[in-house]
Amino acid sequence: MILVNAAVGIIQLVIAVILAVVALYIGFSVFGKVTREVDEQKELAKGNVAFGIVVAAIFVAIAVVVQSGVSGISVGISKASVLGFTSVDGLIVITVAIIQLILGVLLAIGAIYLALNILDKLTKEVEEFEELKKGNVAVALEMAGVIIAVALIIQSGIVGITTSLA
Repeated sequence: MILVNAAVGIIQLVIAVILAVVALYIGFSVFGKVTREVDEQKELAKGNVAFGIVVAAIFVAIAVVVQSGVSGISVGISKASVLGFTSVDGLIVITVAIIQLILGVLLAIGAIYLALNILDKLTKEVEEFEELKKGNVAVALEMAGVIIAVALIIQSGIVGITTSLA
């Protein structure tokens, strides 16, 4: 029984690492789409602290959501270990948990994208991405706050879905 629990834990860890890396890559790529005329990697290489703050906020936001989704996968894997990994019920539980995580990440990225666009519309006198290029840390902190707030709200929804699976 101890070996089974250890194997389940290792599987959960491997899945979490893979999903975290994929989610962070997707999040950074989507940020690149939002900042159309800006080369984020060049700005980061120049030492633009403002861009660094926003990119860090995106990574934290995605980590918050992925963590919630991974906990759902952990619940799914634990249930599947009881039901049998190859049983129909076990496979359904794992599939639902993975779909939940993917949906959570997509919702988080979509919500962050939407929130940044709404922020841009609300602050008509401030061109956020132009200010980021100039290194405006105040604007970066504003954007980081919006990004992290949206992630925390999305996380609550993911936790609700996870709880319903338990």
